[in-house]
Amino acid sequence: MKTIDEIEEIRKIKRAELDLRVNTESDTREKHILVCHGTGCTSSKSPKILENFKRIIEEKKIENVRVIKTGCFGLCAKGPIVIIRPEDTFYAMVKPEDCEEIIQKHIIEGQKVERLLCKDVDGTLVNKLDELNFYKKQKRIALKNCGLINPENIDEYIAFDGYKAIEKVLTSMTREQVIEEITKSGLRGRGGAGFPTGKKWELTKNVEGDIKYVVCNADEGDPGAFMDRSILEGDPHSILEAMTIAAYSIGANKGFIYVRAEYPIAVERLKIAIEQARNYGLLGENILGTGYSFDIEIRLGAGAFVCGEETALLESIEGKRGQPRVKPPYPANSGLWGKPTLINNVETYANVTRIILNGADWYSSIGTENSKGTKVFALGGNVNNIGLVEVPMGTTLREIVYDIGGGIPNGRDFKAAQTGGPSGGCIPKQHLDTPIDYESLKEIGSMMGSGGLIVMDDTKCMVALSKFYLEFTVDESCGKCTPCRIGTKRMLEILEKLCEGKGEEQDIYKLEQLANDIRNASVCGLGQSAPNPVLSTLKYFRDEYKEHAIDKKCRANECKAISKITINEELCKGCGLCQRNCPVGAIEGEGRDKRHINQEKCIKCGTCIRSCPFHAIS
Repeated sequence: MKTIDEIEEIRKIKRAELDLRVNTESDTREKHILVCHGTGCTSSKSPKILENFKRIIEEKKIENVRVIKTGCFGLCAKGPIVIIRPEDTFYAMVKPEDCEEIIQKHIIEGQKVERLLCKDVDGTLVNKLDELNFYKKQKRIALKNCGLINPENIDEYIAFDGYKAIEKVLTSMTREQVIEEITKSGLRGRGGAGFPTGKKWELTKNVEGDIKYVVCNADEGDPGAFMDRSILEGDPHSILEAMTIAAYSIGANKGFIYVRAEYPIAVERLKIAIEQARNYGLLGENILGTGYSFDIEIRLGAGAFVCGEETALLESIEGKRGQPRVKPPYPANSGLWGKPTLINNVETYANVTRIILNGADWYSSIGTENSKGTKVFALGGNVNNIGLVEVPMGTTLREIVYDIGGGIPNGRDFKAAQTGGPSGGCIPKQHLDTPIDYESLKEIGSMMGSGGLIVMDDTKCMVALSKFYLEFTVDESCGKCTPCRIGTKRMLEILEKLCEGKGEEQDIYKLEQLANDIRNASVCGLGQSAPNPVLSTLKYFRDEYKEHAIDKKCRANECKAISKITINEELCKGCGLCQRNCPVGAIEGEGRDKRHINQEKCIKCGTCIRSCPFHAIS
């Protein structure tokens, strides 16, 4: 167990050692090779890259070089990523066999390996990480340590002010002062609903009870979302520290982190972090000798999307089937085992320590009037810079897609962006300049959600998109209430009819009525928000629904049953490339003749479209 003075001594020593991580002018001969060990880069052999660097350095007996395992840098499209500090050199798409060249040329000879330097979307070579457009409009608060520290080393977390906030809270702040600071900051829950965090903490504190619980919701189930996972993988101690602060403020002594079993790296790093914190006296009995005690346990979820709903999550922690409870009572009054319980998600907790250390005024100066701070998004879909981004609230969708995301691949047009996953809605092109905050998104029929942001180009069918999300919701419904269990199934059947060319115009009106009824009558947030993708696409892309129902046509050719692939005779050169690539022999013609497609044989796979060099097929 460490005392406050001993923790401060670690902080001073380690910060001096690690100054080169944040100071490119650092006066040192030492170099740190940072290798991303997030899930994305790990799947692309970054563990082998780390191993090779260490082996080569040992074999060559090179001094003053450390190889560091880090969390996600954010720019997943360029992984595996290697950063060399203090010069901040950014190497992209590194392979295990590149390690020898990097060590020889960069570390020994002092020359950069130009072929591995990261290129921006416009092809510009980037010498330093902060030169990339991807990072220029970001502000990292929740992701502050991701890609900077070794998440499996508590001393590195301490070096960058880790556990300084809990020390401040336990030695100089009352419970009321902590809650007042969080309230004043304007922090709202990042799990989707946007409920004021300070108000939730105060409600739980004010409920009488000898036993109270603090819960971290790390059950991130939206398709394409990986914000919480990346924070847990890259900075697990920040969540432990924030949960301890929250527990102190409401008078709790026990906490649970409910995390998906499908996140093995996050789970392993949480286990390591909890053990390290206990060994240092930062979790458990008599934290930092202050007399306050708090401990945390991990509970693994089995991957049920509905367990992201707070009361279903509590049922699962208790060992029951994950089904939502009828509210009220709310968890603040009756949560885990009937006791007052505070629940926040990972990203919400990730902001807490910075608010305590920098003050509520600092945090509330970022963002918009009613949406303070930053928001982390998992940016995916038809965008060049796929990855994890953190921007101030109020940043426009256009800035995220084009300035940070690098625009749409292959010069195609932006069609829509889906925020909030299966619970959210589509933002069409005319709302590209909408500020991303809670109120603005709600006004245009979408929602913040947990932070998934899927970009779609003009090849995407909005009816098919709605069908995709309804398939997910039907699969994930717990079945407790009839509107969600039966209603979403009926909605899906109508969407399937439309996509198969068997629908009628009246089906569109039935679909809309069903969506509104399900939203108004379902028990929990899953059912209440399940119709959102349908309602928002009906609002902005109703003409596509009508084309499916009346004209039996899919303008994006994504619904194969009603799509038709044709060859433009004026553009066709008779090269026969499409014919040679067609897997079913549906393209006819000989020699230099213009080709045509036998529609009875065509399976609409699109191979011919991709193989035609003259863009004659559509």
